[in-house]
Amino acid sequence: MQEPYKLTLGALAQPGGGVAFTVWAPRARQVAVKLLGKKPQLVPMQRAADGTFTVVIAAARPGTEYVYLLDGKDGKKERPDPASRAQPRGIHGPSQVVAPPALADAEWRGIPLNEYVIYELHIGTFTPEGTFAAAIAKLPYLRALGITAVELMPVAAFPGARNWGYDGVAPFAPQASYGGLQGLCELVAACHQQGLACILDVVYNHLGPEGNYLPDFAPYFSAQYRTAWGEGLNFDGEQAAGVRRFFIENAVYWLRECHFDALRLDAADSIFDASARHLLAELQEAAAAVAAERGRPAYLIAESDLNDPRLLHPPARGGYGLAAQWSDDFHHALHAVLTRDRHGYFADFGRLVDVEKALNQGFVYDGQPSAFRQRRHGFPPAGCHGWQFVICTQNHDQIANGSQGRRLSTLVALEQQKLAACVLLISPNIPLLFMGQEYGEIAPFHYFVNHDNADLLEEVRRGRERDFSSFRFAGQFAVPHDEATFRACKLDWSALERSPHAELLNLYRDLLALRRAQPCLHNGRQDLARASTHGQSVVLERKDAGGGHAYALFNFSAAPRLIPLRDLRGSFRLALASAAPSYGGPADTQPPRATLRSRHGKEVRVRCPPWSALLYLRDDGP
Repeated sequence: MQEPYKLTLGALAQPGGGVAFTVWAPRARQVAVKLLGKKPQLVPMQRAADGTFTVVIAAARPGTEYVYLLDGKDGKKERPDPASRAQPRGIHGPSQVVAPPALADAEWRGIPLNEYVIYELHIGTFTPEGTFAAAIAKLPYLRALGITAVELMPVAAFPGARNWGYDGVAPFAPQASYGGLQGLCELVAACHQQGLACILDVVYNHLGPEGNYLPDFAPYFSAQYRTAWGEGLNFDGEQAAGVRRFFIENAVYWLRECHFDALRLDAADSIFDASARHLLAELQEAAAAVAAERGRPAYLIAESDLNDPRLLHPPARGGYGLAAQWSDDFHHALHAVLTRDRHGYFADFGRLVDVEKALNQGFVYDGQPSAFRQRRHGFPPAGCHGWQFVICTQNHDQIANGSQGRRLSTLVALEQQKLAACVLLISPNIPLLFMGQEYGEIAPFHYFVNHDNADLLEEVRRGRERDFSSFRFAGQFAVPHDEATFRACKLDWSALERSPHAELLNLYRDLLALRRAQPCLHNGRQDLARASTHGQSVVLERKDAGGGHAYALFNFSAAPRLIPLRDLRGSFRLALASAAPSYGGPADTQPPRATLRSRHGKEVRVRCPPWSALLYLRDDGP
């Protein structure tokens, strides 16, 4: 078995010429590489004891198309390479040898995690063209907005030309219709040239149902585990070492060869592994090795709804040592308060103290009973940092699954959208924006697929109706395989110039500028942040070790509120008011106090307009 941090799988062009082909296929007695072209060539491979087959072919070069011919107990089969770097003719077609990517980003050194402001986007709907190249043209806009990290939804090759990306079946091969490996690497390099980190969403808990040929090669799946997508991956059973090697090499490939700054691990709670060393811990070790060799960070960020701090705890505390994790509780708490939705998992939320708790510690549910789950949920995240929790008011899942494709812009009024933006961007956690939310995009974001199998399409449609039956929807989900469903999700970039979109965009820009300029707003120090609820209002206090100090006042009611600040000391100036006319606020809004002062720590009461936020910054030094 090869050392897992060394890239060996797939077709690797050699410096002196030729291509080394390596595939793990213990279920085959013999494997041959079939080179395609005018004169097809069949070259047998040599088998190692663990079922790894290798051969170096001098006649192969970048651009060569090939398949593997497997001779197993079920007869002979032609299959694409499981570690293919390119599938130019789709997931059912041949693989293609590609040259190692060359990226023009040698000066890039990454950015600290606490400075991340993430912008999640779907390549196919982010621009009219739906390509990596088209996304590059939007990077100056994102930088001017104040974004510091771009997160791509999965781009591994999937069936057809439209998909969320979670049905990928060629984990090493970027989708050809997006621009393939070259286009993806150019996008990563362009992000770095703009001063932006780049995150890739990867899926290590399942593969898509169409074009998944991995079982023909090896026991990649285990009947012992079931996920929402079928059998779980075999990370702890017989011959699991080869499965682990495959996915660890995949992570190393994206980080080392393609220069991604971070990987977002989809549904990490569905990565089942009873080994003494969990796959997540091994992935973290691999990421740390890549970071050490390249001299800049390589972060792993887990998606999980278990509220389990072991993902973040260091190994010395029995954890996996990942850099950060998504925390859905913040979204659910804020969404339930703003929309009053109590269906599905929102049944566990709806109190303003839930927003307070999410701001104070990341998790709302840390061991208490959950009505939705009918059991206790979560564990206290003691010792975790604010920058270890990625939070949002919208993301791909919450829009498509929790709101039938409807964005917050179509669920609440403008003032409530602005209030949500302020809570998100003044929080002590890592904020994530979903593409278009910064200007109040009204286009929906539905779930969409492009499978060829009619029975599979119907199964997907029925599955979504079943899985989200506890939510309140006006009607059925949009038909996932209808091309119109996909096209409806395209962003309308012309909205930026229209009211109220332009005013909302101004607010996001100003909030992000303040967050960037003020250490007390971007330090990620949850221990220096304190949220408190006062009736229908929340006060969030942020501090910095250098003396920075801020108060954010959030009014969650339809009437003006006098919000108390009980330990105010010194002088604070108004830095932002979400109800200001420049942000599309009501014309008759009474201007808030420009300065707050208290020399003896006495209570100060501040009038806050309906559904709005005020941000005050200390202006008299430490």
